[in-house]
Amino acid sequence: MIVLFKGDGIGPEIVDGAVTVLKRVEQKFGHRFRFEPALIGGASIDDCGKPLTEDTVAVCKQADAVLLGAVGGPKWDSIPVEDRPERGLLGIRSALGLFANLRPAYLYQELAAACPLREERVNGGIDLMMVRELTGGIYFGKRGTVTKENGKKSAFDRMEYSEEEIERIGVIAFRQAMTRRKKLVSVDKANVLDTSRLWRSVMHRLSERFPEVEYRDQLVDSAAMQLVSDPGQFDVIVTENMFGDILSDEASMAAGSIGMLPSASLGDGTRGLYEPIHGSAPDIAGRDAANPLATILSAAMMLRISFGMEEEARAVEAAVQSALTSGYRTKDIAAQGETVTGCRKMAEIVANAI
Repeated sequence: MIVLFKGDGIGPEIVDGAVTVLKRVEQKFGHRFRFEPALIGGASIDDCGKPLTEDTVAVCKQADAVLLGAVGGPKWDSIPVEDRPERGLLGIRSALGLFANLRPAYLYQELAAACPLREERVNGGIDLMMVRELTGGIYFGKRGTVTKENGKKSAFDRMEYSEEEIERIGVIAFRQAMTRRKKLVSVDKANVLDTSRLWRSVMHRLSERFPEVEYRDQLVDSAAMQLVSDPGQFDVIVTENMFGDILSDEASMAAGSIGMLPSASLGDGTRGLYEPIHGSAPDIAGRDAANPLATILSAAMMLRISFGMEEEARAVEAAVQSALTSGYRTKDIAAQGETVTGCRKMAEIVANAI
């Protein structure tokens, strides 16, 4: 069973595009997927009064995988922070124990013109995997706003990590490196933060368990600069929650468009939550202008990781490559003079290429 969280903004359009491709996979390979729609984020607030319900969590715990579009939008900006759409996303990650976020960033040669970096900076190509810790750090720490005696407000957000949390994400990162080019960079801010110093010590210990992997530490500000000056040097990057959130968005632009990057959020088993890393883009919602490729590629990751369908995953990825090679572009990745294809049509093109 696959739970479908279409969510908000362009979410319904891009999830529908991924389902179109998955139904083609059914036909081509003789599978039968059960799709179970559910509400999260703003859509859940409008219907149920909260961004995530216990009934929805229960359905997800029965599923093999969850496919998500996007959550949030200005419609819900006036709601208290603890009740906003994004809390639903944080809630489902926590409820399912999804502590590891895998975000591959790959620059297709056909989209080199969409990359904002100079040609000489990406000549060697971009093919990196961002491994982001997902359920710890400042996003899940204690927070609050207080009024001081002078009437002025003060706010705080607490960042905290345990050795166990760091070790489990580190093991996943090292294992990812072993399946790729065996290079791993751990990003932290160990010159300032105690959490980063603990992070670094645990990663050093893990590196002794994986001697085949070429390992190094890098401060987050240096890593941010290197991602735009020489992105091809990176293979696997592992980092904590907030740093990973920021750096993966930076990497997405180096890869041509945030509309091209898929992701998988995983725990200890094979069940995962799969989603594009972009937001809900309410400004283009309902206009058939969204790029469904990141969601389609997320579905390919789902086939590979949650269902063990390597051949099917490769077929979807090859179909995306075929669509790009054939010159089809959504607006976000179209160079001047190139014909723009709508969201629905792009999904159909990919499906027909399988």
